[in-house]
Amino acid sequence: MTPLPPGSTIGILGGGQLGRMLALAAARLGFDVAILEPEENSPAARVAAHAIVGAYDDARALTALAEISDVITFEFENVPALAVERLIALGAHVAPNARALAVAQDRVEEKTFLNSAGVPTVAFAKADTPDEAAEALHVIGAPALMKTRRDGYDGKGQKWVEHASTAQAVFAALGGKPVIVEAPADFVRELSVIAARGAGGEIAVYPLSENHHEAGVLRRTVAPAEVPQETADQAERIAAQILTSLDYVGVIGIELFEHADGRLLVNEIAPRVHNTGHWTQDGCEVDQFEQHIRAVAGWPLGPTHATSRVEMVNLLGEEALAWAHLAGEPDARLHLYGKRDAKPGRKMGHVNRRRPLASSGHSHRSE
Repeated sequence: MTPLPPGSTIGILGGGQLGRMLALAAARLGFDVAILEPEENSPAARVAAHAIVGAYDDARALTALAEISDVITFEFENVPALAVERLIALGAHVAPNARALAVAQDRVEEKTFLNSAGVPTVAFAKADTPDEAAEALHVIGAPALMKTRRDGYDGKGQKWVEHASTAQAVFAALGGKPVIVEAPADFVRELSVIAARGAGGEIAVYPLSENHHEAGVLRRTVAPAEVPQETADQAERIAAQILTSLDYVGVIGIELFEHADGRLLVNEIAPRVHNTGHWTQDGCEVDQFEQHIRAVAGWPLGPTHATSRVEMVNLLGEEALAWAHLAGEPDARLHLYGKRDAKPGRKMGHVNRRRPLASSGHSHRSE
């Protein structure tokens, strides 16, 4: 791919906070951004050069986006596959590719792909009917985690099955939709790695982060995580296997379970910039948002080593109303998303608190 010159237009499907931060990063590199989003006055649209209001499967809106954009990307993985297919049919260049999107949209496809790429996960089984759900519990064993195959996010669309006898009832409680049944992950902590692959196949990996959740929602990330070199190397190998197997271009988020013996299992992948990578905005020379823009535009990837230790805290609902206090903290960097309604549990922003770097963070680049 020939690198896009400044002044080119990058299209983004989605107008939320990730689209907003991508648009800001693109603007810093001299690009214009076009946002396609169903809702008017979205957070991303207010900082973009062009805003197209329409459903993601609206042929008119997709045509308008394809005509104005030199490359198109997306801020979340639940964009309809049909939308990407239509954009490609219109001659648009889309990155990451349609396969990455399809794999990430279906939890069974995701884990099947990961295992085929040599990446370890928990044991799993699929179930499309109540009887299959009961059978899956007998195969996996109880307790087990049952999740809808599609559309779950921030802990939604999943329930624990404590006894095999309740499998059918839990299947019904999840809407009677196709599910995946997963064995419990006996992990000591959750880590994640943000990585990127450029148009020429080069790979750049950020230091690992340690993540803490509440009620299924990410509350806090600390990075670089304190890990042995062997763990960092393991995460880099996993990231490289996934990126290469998908022929991926862009930034990807990979959630990991760390076991007591040091083994890493992949929980899930997100073919986009990721909440656990927000620390890079104030802890790295090139953050995940600029890195994604560089990758999809065919530019060289930037450095990924940590320049500061960062604690990232998500601001949910009315917590963002403390902006004046947070802005007054000398070591804090406040990032607000421009959302109008501070609904309970809604991600309204985040704050990065910087600390001195105790030791050099791990980063890796390969050709």
